[in-house]
Amino acid sequence: MILEGNYAMNRQKLVSQIRRYVPYNEQEEADKALILNWIEKNDDAFLRDNVVAHMTASAWVVDKDRSKVLMVYHNIYHSWSWLGGHADGETDLLAVAIREVKEEAGISDVRPVSEEIFSLESLTVDEHVKKGRYVSSHLHLNVTYLLEADSEEQVSVKADENSGVAWFTPEEALKKSTEPWFVERVYAKLIEKTRSQSEAKIG
Repeated sequence: MILEGNYAMNRQKLVSQIRRYVPYNEQEEADKALILNWIEKNDDAFLRDNVVAHMTASAWVVDKDRSKVLMVYHNIYHSWSWLGGHADGETDLLAVAIREVKEEAGISDVRPVSEEIFSLESLTVDEHVKKGRYVSSHLHLNVTYLLEADSEEQVSVKADENSGVAWFTPEEALKKSTEPWFVERVYAKLIEKTRSQSEAKIG
């Protein structure tokens, strides 16, 4: 049974993290409740087999001085975007986020700024074709982590998923994305939160 061992332990740890996470705004407050409810009511919430909604992990990757953000040009969405991927049965979503960054950007030196959740989102995914297979519209119930990487390390594309990997200033990142909702409701929020953290450390 899938609810055994490390799966169950990490699942409970994640649920506890989400419960104590303090929403940043109204969007996160609503999505926090939705995500918790879905996990608690669906044993397959971490699997793509649940075609209505499933868990994903994203990474907001910054350099050491927080002046740059790592983005990839996503082949499906035809836009520069953050990095991340499906849980695919894994309940340690921080590990998923780190793995996805290494795979999608071809870098090895990536680490969490904190193991705590950085943001929460419920993301709509339009129908599309992936690897020759039709995928119906669904929801990604997403947990985001703030990660740090070396902007001088050589990057490389993951051809089956992206066709570009680059570091941008936060302002450039907003302009590069062609997904207005992400720009306004996700990326702008993450940039604001990153700046707030940096200012708090300086203060």
